[in-house]
Amino acid sequence: MTLDEVNERIEAVWRIEAARLISGLARLLGDLGTAEEVAQDALLAAMEQWPVEGIPRNPGAWLMTTGKRRAIDRIRREVTLRDKLKIIGAELDDHEDPYGAVDDRLDDQIGDDLLRLIFTACHPVLGPDARVALTLKVVGGLSTAEIARAFLSTETTIAQRIVRAKKTLASKEIGFEAPTADQLPDRLPTVLSVIYLIFNEGYAASAGDDWMRPELCITGQRLGRMLYGLLPTEPEVFALTSLMELQASRLHARTDHDGNPVLLLDQQRSRWDRLLIVRGLQALDECHRLGGARGSYALQAAIAACHARALTAEDTDWTMIAAIYETLAEVSPSPVVELNRAVALGMAYGPAAGLQLVDQLRDLPAMERYHLLHSVRGDLLAKLDRGDEAAEEFRRAAELVGNEQERALMINRACATASTAR
Repeated sequence: MTLDEVNERIEAVWRIEAARLISGLARLLGDLGTAEEVAQDALLAAMEQWPVEGIPRNPGAWLMTTGKRRAIDRIRREVTLRDKLKIIGAELDDHEDPYGAVDDRLDDQIGDDLLRLIFTACHPVLGPDARVALTLKVVGGLSTAEIARAFLSTETTIAQRIVRAKKTLASKEIGFEAPTADQLPDRLPTVLSVIYLIFNEGYAASAGDDWMRPELCITGQRLGRMLYGLLPTEPEVFALTSLMELQASRLHARTDHDGNPVLLLDQQRSRWDRLLIVRGLQALDECHRLGGARGSYALQAAIAACHARALTAEDTDWTMIAAIYETLAEVSPSPVVELNRAVALGMAYGPAAGLQLVDQLRDLPAMERYHLLHSVRGDLLAKLDRGDEAAEEFRRAAELVGNEQERALMINRACATASTAR
């Protein structure tokens, strides 16, 4: 294996394992910032050793073992060995072989640690936006640019928000601890939004060369399912999980056999995962049983269910979807919801109806650099046989989008609509 191949493998492992590594180290160290530093030390060790010694059989466990050893070294330097002897003995046996069978105890609490980390980063001492940004950075592994796109904000604003959040947690001496049962409901809305943003970045990557990042989808789904055990009577927990399961059911159909993006209406629905659809619909039924039908995630899941129940694109009940979006706009108003409603209106009542709403959104500051506004407008204009205008919108979308696959798709659509206008 060449050095470049090893480095690519290290990068891939880091993307998958970073959140679990940081969460495990935070449980040991009790401080998020220090846990991030130690995790970076483990990454540097991998970059130094793996090209020489080879990639271990269990790279994630190697990183966890190395990170915990470095964490223990810090503990030894900061406090007496006598005070921390029990912690050291419980956390790691110094004679473990990082290339072989690592003590199973290292991975026993990985899932719990991730969820605990989310609840810690969503502590009420932080503002709602700071909670989400910090958790997306640490748990989701998203870049500052990716988070900025999710917030329709600037990278500088998001970077400052994350730095302040870490400083606040440190200054308030917020430990890495699970919230008590009575604290869980207050933190739940932010936790749910973070989990969905992690999933959504996997479903439609905002930057990079890949159209999707499936490992983030899997993380979001797993965290959603874990919330069942913590909060089995919260309807929005079931609603969010339903939404993620239903959307994840389309993952295999979102690219063709060459890896090129395939839009929803062009997907081969035979490739949709029927098991995930069943699970998603069951979770939605449970949400409704608990009285949560008008929750934000429940309404989004209901829209996803309309698509899942349609055997073909032509069978989709766009009138129902438009009506649900109207309710969603009342429950959780946002420009993005309005843009999605415009798509539904265009499908249900004709492209002119959708374009009218899109044009009302164009002057909103938050939408000025939002590539999907231009993509949607281009699609509606193309359906109205306004090919030159449509091509210009697709070109503008290509300029703004951060994902290379999506940029190529926008460029192709611009070329196609421009050629039909001649």
